Amino acid sequence: MTRPTTPPAGNGTLPPVLGAGEARRDSLIEYPSAFPIKVMGARQDGFVHAVTEIARQFDPGFDAATVELRESGQGNYLGVTITVTATSREQLDDLYRTLTSHPMVKVVL
Repeated sequence: MTRPTTPPAGNGTLPPVLGAGEARRDSLIEYPSAFPIKVMGARQDGFVHAVTEIARQFDPGFDAATVELRESGQGNYLGVTITVTATSREQLDDLYRTLTSHPMVKVVL
């Protein structure tokens, strides 16, 4: 049994769909701007250093004194908030890819 379809509201046209390889041109971020990123991983030696070194790769002016740390309830995990100066979408994409590929990192938000 097929369901009847309802035409979209408005002028009856659907918004364009981005194909593979097409980038969205509009952005909610104005560049350059301070951009906080939360990185979570197991609480272990070297984790904070690894995260701050990656931040420095993408933001030479990164100030490690601005790093915020938060332990999980049982102390097994650590949330590290870094604030970088975002200069482009590409910079942020590359930073996220580098952070998520690091073996000590579990989640990047």
